Amino acid sequence: MSNVQNEATVIDAVIIDNARLRWQDVVAVARHGARLELSAQAWARIDNAQAIVQRIVQSGERAYGINTGLGGLSNVSLQHEQLSALSRNTLLSHACGVGPALSNEQTRAIICAAVIQYSQGKSGLHRQVVEALLALLNHQITPQVPSQGSVGYLTHMAHIGVGLLGVGDVSYRGQIVPAQQALAAEGLSPVQLGAKDGLCLVNGTPCMTGLSCLALADAAQVLQWADVTGAMSFEALRGQIDAFDPEILALKPHAGMQQVGRHLRRLLADSEVIASSKGVRTQDALSLRSIPQVHGAARDQFNHSVVQIETELNSVNDNPMVLGTPDAYRVVSQANPHGQSVALAADGLAIAMAEIGSIAERRLDRLINPHVSDLPAFLVSQPGVNSGMMITQYVAASLCAQNRQLAQPAVLDNYVTSALQEDHLSLGTNAALKLLQVLENATQVLAIEYLLAAQAFEFHQPKHFGAGTQVAWRLLREHVAPYDQDRWLAPDIAKSAAILKDPRALQPLAAYLA
Repeated sequence: MSNVQNEATVIDAVIIDNARLRWQDVVAVARHGARLELSAQAWARIDNAQAIVQRIVQSGERAYGINTGLGGLSNVSLQHEQLSALSRNTLLSHACGVGPALSNEQTRAIICAAVIQYSQGKSGLHRQVVEALLALLNHQITPQVPSQGSVGYLTHMAHIGVGLLGVGDVSYRGQIVPAQQALAAEGLSPVQLGAKDGLCLVNGTPCMTGLSCLALADAAQVLQWADVTGAMSFEALRGQIDAFDPEILALKPHAGMQQVGRHLRRLLADSEVIASSKGVRTQDALSLRSIPQVHGAARDQFNHSVVQIETELNSVNDNPMVLGTPDAYRVVSQANPHGQSVALAADGLAIAMAEIGSIAERRLDRLINPHVSDLPAFLVSQPGVNSGMMITQYVAASLCAQNRQLAQPAVLDNYVTSALQEDHLSLGTNAALKLLQVLENATQVLAIEYLLAAQAFEFHQPKHFGAGTQVAWRLLREHVAPYDQDRWLAPDIAKSAAILKDPRALQPLAAYLA
């Protein structure tokens, strides 16, 4: 199983060869601007598959998507110039998404995942199409892709595809400009499509897979910070450390649970607050004593999702596949574009991350409640004239409520498309998009917990805090001052969230989260 890691390590270039690629590779290209390149072996695989397609076209053998219509039109035979027209028309007709555009990094992640798929050499598109996709990435030309309208594939990649034709708008040098203008500025020409190119561009699972790779990066960050903010709340509320005893936790040997237990013990080591609080209560509320069990289960789900998403990333998910060589080939229609594995992984991770936010909201609620915290009401010195941190809990509750809605599985919302031809769909792209929103919401909830726990620490001075929690407290104080009286709180939450989103901010805490 993979351990939770962030993507702080800088990668200058990702080279597709024969090695298995990781979610961090997609993030490096999509989020951090690493170049994407193909090895000679990868190009050879692409050329071989295209040669098979050309042999089929010359022979007149009927093969779905190569010389037939698509979906419910798969029985319509095409030939000669119709094949190029089919590819172009496929992109234009399928580029019918709606809603606000994806972010640049989201679109780049999709393109990266698509190129990785094509490099398997089982799709059959022309080399120049892959070269054009690489040019979009490496020249920072990003098609404007509407975020809504995919049942798992088709629309998002179609909007990327029309950008290759010089159609539509792109993000380029900080502006939204016509695709034709951006291509010309970089000395690039629109792509001329041939047989199967259009189908290859809209097929498969790169949309849900690329987006899910970004989600894994965000989830890795959230899981690390959840242990930090959870430890701070536990300490501020004078938790009973015996609940994290390694001998006790070992009796329930889930891997994630053991890892969280280690993190908590390291973060809280040498805390005078914890030492002086031993025995103040028989047991803590579950939101405190069950941190290893809840956070650990989320980590186990994360690790499962990594396996599913990376397996898909390194898979052939095109239809039809072209196998063999031009002299001895097979064309196989099958269902590898169905993204059930990624959809289920994204849905499962969304549930897990919603729970991370949910338990954090329960902890932060206890921090501001004087009936259970033994701290000033709403964590301000003069409650009454000051409302203190009261309404931050309302915000957290709202975000958790939205996460409960978003955590409903997308994969169960099945529909029928293409005149009964495609009568079971994964909705994996919807699953990935809502997972990203769940993660954003969970990050904001943890940012509020971080803010409140740090404020609670102010009332425990001059006691020494835990080895790791002291580091986290001082880190926040570099950006956010203590809350002595009411002030505009939104900027404080934004600063706290910015720390949680910065992979570099975890470096001073790395020893406690190993």
